[in-house]
Parts: sequence; structure tokens; C-alpha cells
Amino acid sequence: MDREMVPGLSPVQVVALVGVLGVGAQWLAWRFKLPAIVLMLGIGLLVGPVFGLFLPDRDLGPIYRPLIAVAVAIILFEGGLTLDYGRLGDSRSPVQRLVYLGAPLGWALSALVLWLAVGLSWQSAAVFGGVMVVTGPTVIAPMLRQARLRARPAQILQWEAIVNDPIGVLIAVLVLEVVLVLETGLSVGAAAWLIGSGIGFAAALGWAAGRFMALAFTRAWVPEYMKVPVLFVGVIAVFAATDSVLHETGLLAVTIMGMVLANAKLSSYAELHRFKEHATILLVSGVFVLMAASLDFATLGELTWRAALFVIFTVALARPLQVLIPLIGTKLPMNERWLIALTGPRGVVMVAVSGLFGDKLVEAGIADGAALAPLAFIIVLSTVVIHGFTLAPLARRLGLSGADRPGLLLVGGSPFAVALAQALKKAGVDTLVADTNRQHLTKARQAGIPTYYGDILGETAEHQVEFIAYPAVLAASDNDAYNTLVATDLGPHLGRDAVWQISRERDHARHALPAQLGGQRLEGRPTFQIANQRLAEGWTLRSTRLTEEYDMEDWAADRPGAEPFAVVSKTGSLRFATEGTPVTLAAGDWITAFLPPEQSRAEDAPAPEIAAEAADVARDHREKGETTS
Repeated sequence: MDREMVPGLSPVQVVALVGVLGVGAQWLAWRFKLPAIVLMLGIGLLVGPVFGLFLPDRDLGPIYRPLIAVAVAIILFEGGLTLDYGRLGDSRSPVQRLVYLGAPLGWALSALVLWLAVGLSWQSAAVFGGVMVVTGPTVIAPMLRQARLRARPAQILQWEAIVNDPIGVLIAVLVLEVVLVLETGLSVGAAAWLIGSGIGFAAALGWAAGRFMALAFTRAWVPEYMKVPVLFVGVIAVFAATDSVLHETGLLAVTIMGMVLANAKLSSYAELHRFKEHATILLVSGVFVLMAASLDFATLGELTWRAALFVIFTVALARPLQVLIPLIGTKLPMNERWLIALTGPRGVVMVAVSGLFGDKLVEAGIADGAALAPLAFIIVLSTVVIHGFTLAPLARRLGLSGADRPGLLLVGGSPFAVALAQALKKAGVDTLVADTNRQHLTKARQAGIPTYYGDILGETAEHQVEFIAYPAVLAASDNDAYNTLVATDLGPHLGRDAVWQISRERDHARHALPAQLGGQRLEGRPTFQIANQRLAEGWTLRSTRLTEEYDMEDWAADRPGAEPFAVVSKTGSLRFATEGTPVTLAAGDWITAFLPPEQSRAEDAPAPEIAAEAADVARDHREKGETTS
């Protein structure tokens, strides 16, 4: 189709269309478990160079490039905001090596491949080599969730992506400034002064702005409802101020600003970061669709077979060397090193920055700078597809994948939690029982159930608990307020549909909580006190697998008085049964239910000491509640 024959859209229509397409692609990716970046790429190509529905340069005019620049700055600020070095744990040493040694090595290797294999000029190869360091946290995170990697390699991959995201851009910024300054014909001394002063000013202003924001938030100079707007305005102001001194150093300034805030231990950090995450999703979606729509097929066609050679050298040579050489001498096992070395998907920041920097090179008279954006699309698409399909099999081959069984994190080490964990184990569900009281975990350890002693919301838990192995949570401690806190805190990270809390003791109008607090409620199911009292009276929790010959009706007929509590589907998903929600099961599904004493079998009955402890727990909980009231 002739793109010039299609009438242009207004800027408002373009913004609306890009928003719908970008967020729609993200939703479709979540719904069908596909890489979002591939869908955004495909949609952008279709509406842009294929059908010519809209062309960013034509329809947005002079505001297109500034919009992309500001969006990239905010994305990088959010990346810096995640760099809380106190949360690295035992991954600190490998991540530091991958940053201090791996990033410069990756830049050199990638630039060499681009110069020799692709045939780019040394200027374009050096700039794009810096961008190649970026591995893309927005891409690696969903891959890690899908592959269910063990905690340490998953953490190293994610932190490398987070840290190297701004590092790679900064390398590219520095090289770009060198190239642009050299193209102006300045002397070496003048060029060094211009670059050094610009970078120094950007670093100083970014650090000062971050410190000032942290101080203002800590001392309550800014009201809570204005913190996010002030932060947004501050980021854009810092970016504009530094960029006016030396082009592209604004990216360095906002990244440093985010890093300072990330390590300032702000009480409102979680809310700020969560809002920034939401804004970044919108910006990433929009930027990627816009960049894909602006791609020129003619430039892409000029790359020919060299582009394929570039992908092969990057995946099979540059990336492995970038990882394996820096990790020499570390205590990291070889299987983990190889997994990290063979996993390096690139993301949306690479595409956005490549298009931006490529235009700068073209303006400076370096013609092959126009090839940076097409090359970025090729490497992003190739690595996402390659690693998206190979990461899980590779992890299994190397013995680094988490269990394929569903997992449940039980917060609270009561006899009820032990009984539920034992029943779910029969249904193929791995459980972890966590409690802040070591004594509460004694019976769980004796039963062979994995336990965690400590606060599940603490920073230590982030390093010691493989949350990726336990995608569902049931907050079932003896404290309703703590259960609500756990569910509220973990909900945004794990998905509110995967976080449950045991029925509250007091849930009438005076004590009712707003919908945004807590997790999914086990409506009509036993409270903590009742669940433990039932065990003391001889009730049991038992899992039964349904078959074609023994369906739900047969199960219900054999167990009058049984109360369904949890359901495990044959596909491995876990959900809890609630009052008013029909329990419909198929052959191969498991149902876990409370069985009254007359329905319990001798081998399922709780041991005498468990029943006695359950009675003590229920009595103590009841007396505590009476005292409180």
C-alpha cells in the first residue's frame, strides 16, 4: 500500500491509537503468555510501514523526537529507582563483576562484531556497542516467571538487566558525545573539557536532585499526595537542564537521581516505585509502538545477510564471553554461569535509545547511523524469540528450573497450616510454612515440610525465599491484622488473584475493611480459631483426585458434611473454594476438603499431639480475642 495515499492522523488520534495498541499488546501477551515486546513490534510494523495508518514523523511532526527523549528519560529514571544495592544479597559479587567487567567487555565485543561482521563505521559501531550492553529488565522478568528458575540465577539475570540498563545507555551516551564532539572539529583538549564538564555537571545535578528529593520527602516538606507529581516534574526538569548543557547527558542525570532515591530508604518508596512502574509500562508500550511504526523497510533491506551474522555472533559469541570471562574465579557453579551466559534478551530501551542515537549520528553526517534502529529491532526480536523458547528447556537441562509442581506459601505455622500442607502435598503442591515464631514451626519441620523462620515481608526473606516457586499465598497466622498486611503487601507483586487470607474473626460492619486492603477472602470458610478447633475435635483435611469413573457427584455423595477448601487443577493451578462459588471439577483435578470426624479415616486423623496443640492454639486465640474485646 502506498503510505502517502493514506491521510494522516491528528496528534491526539495518534496518542490515543498508540495507547490502545501498546496496552492492548501488553494485555494480549499476558492473556496468551506471549512475549509482549514481539506483539508490540508486530503491531507497530503493521500500522506503520506495512499499512501506513500512521507515521510518527508525519503525524506528530516536531514533537515526536522530544516525546521519545522524555519518555526514555523517565524509563531510565525508573530503572535507576530499582537499584537498591542493599537487596542484592549473595548475588552481589556476580552482579558486580557483570557490571564492572562484563559491561565494558560486552561493549568492546559488540562494537567489534558490528564493525567487522555488519560493516558499520567505527562511530556507529562504538555507539551501538554500548546500547548492546542493555539486556532489558522488562523482557527478562516475564521470561523468568515462565521458566520458573531457581532463585540465585534468576536474581542475577534480573539484577544484571536492571543495573546494565542504564550502564549500557551511559556507555553509549559517552561514546556518542565523543563522536559528536570529534565531528565538530574541536581540538582534543577542547573536546575533553566539553565532554568532561557536561558529564560532571549531569552527574552532580542528578546526585544533588536525588538528595534534595529524599530530604524533602523525609522531612515532610512535600505532602503525600504531591510526592509523585513533584517527582515527575523534578525528573523532567533535571533532564532538560543537563541536556541543555550537553546533549544526551540528561539520561545520565536522571539515572543517578533514581539511584540516589532508591538507596535513601524512603518510607513512601514502595508507593513511588509502584506508580513509576505503571507509568513506565505505558511509556514502554507507547515508545515501542512508535519506534516500530517509524521503521523504514528500505533501510532494513540494506542489511541483508550481515544482520543474520550479527545475531549469530551476538548470541553465540559476544554474550557468552561477556559473562563467562568476568565470572572466572567466583564461587558460582558452572551450570549457573552457562545459563546466564546463554540468556541475554534485549528490550524496549535498546530500541528507543537506538532510534534516538541513530538520528543524532545521521544529523552529524554519519549516514550508517540510520541502520541502528533496524539492527535494534532485529536483535530484540531474535533474542526474545530464541531465549523465550530455550530458557525453560535449558534450565531443566542444567538442573536449574524450579519444580513444575504448583507451590503455596503458608504464612503462619499453626496445626491447621501443617495439616493443610500435608494434604496439599498429596495433591502435588509444594508448600512453605513461614512464621516469625520459631516454636510455631516445630511441628512443620517434624512433618518434613519446608519452613522459613522470619518475617516474610522482610528484606532477608527476599534473599532466602524462592518466591518464584510459590506463586500462591495464604496468609493464615493468628493475627488478622498481620494477615491483611501480608496480603496487601504481596498482592501487587504476585497478583491479587494469587494472594488469599484466612477468614477474619471479626468481619461485621464495624470491623469491615475496604476492598483495597487484604487478599482474596475465604468467604464462608473457617477462621483461624475454628480451623484449629476442628482439628482438635477430630476433623481432617484430605485431598482426593477425581477421575472419569469417580467424579464430583460421587465424591459429594460419599462425604456428606465435607467442606471443600482448596482445588488443584490437573494443569497445576491452585485456588481456594469459597461460599457462593460453585466447585466444578474435571477428571484429573484434586479437591482438598475438611472432613468431619465421622468421615475421617484413621490414617488421615491428626496425631494426638497435633490435635492437642490445635486445641491449645484455638483456646489461646479465643482468649486473646476475648481479652482484646
